[in-house]
Amino acid sequence: MSVIQIGIIGVIGAVLAVQLKGGKAEYGIYVGMAVSVILFSFIIDRLGVFVSTVGELASYIDMDAGYLATMLKMVGITYIAEFSSGICRDAGYQTIAGQIEIFGKLTILALGMPVLLALLETIREFLS
Repeated sequence: MSVIQIGIIGVIGAVLAVQLKGGKAEYGIYVGMAVSVILFSFIIDRLGVFVSTVGELASYIDMDAGYLATMLKMVGITYIAEFSSGICRDAGYQTIAGQIEIFGKLTILALGMPVLLALLETIREFLS
């Protein structure tokens, strides 16, 4: 599916959600969530292409597979946190959206710590 088609789906969903919010606000939220899930399914397809390309790049580079797995986890956490916080924000729950974003950032920070420690260990080996 092309970017234009995805954009059209998003705009139509947003316009429909705005129209339904005038009558019953919960219907607008449901339409927004449904469009988000549909777009999420298309994004998952594109992420599959990304993962296979990164795997192919890893075969050319002599690098620990754990680092690539960590990077892919970070990308997934980032997307899921942004997706769910966006839905909460659209529903009017900014506080919950902020908490989801903070949790996602802290999770990424925790995932990155072993990589940072390995980098510092490598620098220390070069210096001694």
